[in-house]
Amino acid sequence: MTRKQKLRVIQISLMVLGLLIVYYTYYKESNLKKTFITSQKQKEIKEKIANQATGDVFTNIEYAGMDVSGNRYVLKSAEAVNDPNNKELVNLTSVVAFFYFNDNSILEIKSDKGSYNNSTLDMNFYNNIKAVYKDTKLYAQLAEFSNTNNNLIISDDVKVDSNKGVIFADKLTFDIKEKTLDIESKNNKKINANVNIK
Repeated sequence: MTRKQKLRVIQISLMVLGLLIVYYTYYKESNLKKTFITSQKQKEIKEKIANQATGDVFTNIEYAGMDVSGNRYVLKSAEAVNDPNNKELVNLTSVVAFFYFNDNSILEIKSDKGSYNNSTLDMNFYNNIKAVYKDTKLYAQLAEFSNTNNNLIISDDVKVDSNKGVIFADKLTFDIKEKTLDIESKNNKKINANVNIK
């Protein structure tokens, strides 16, 4: 082989090598990025598709109104989905509600999920509920605000923490009009409380 032929072979080899590098760097990498989706992202995509199949999806919504006692409320949610079986019901995620009472006190409730009936104005809160009223903090898994009955029923792993002490109960019923709190325990069990009387 002559020197000229050797140079041609080397040039062709380098050109083929360069094309392979470009191909694997850009084309294959972009395909890998398209096919690589984490399992968490797949779950989110499936949930969004399921939600879109069942109802309209809205983000960053806010409802405001007044209850039967004339107290104002504001209900916010990161995402809301209309229930296709009940046009009045809206399912919510990342929920925050504020109740502004006539005595200038405020009740704040946060939960992972919830629902709102835009006809009766009833609200339900589910999963990891955290509520703050004056100096009292409340934790539970279920809370139901009934506009018709003018009360808030809190149940499932209820814990009330205030400067007076800590109470664990099965169910609390907060009468909004009367500002009274009924504490209940299932099967006549004792209520677990640690209260400061000073």
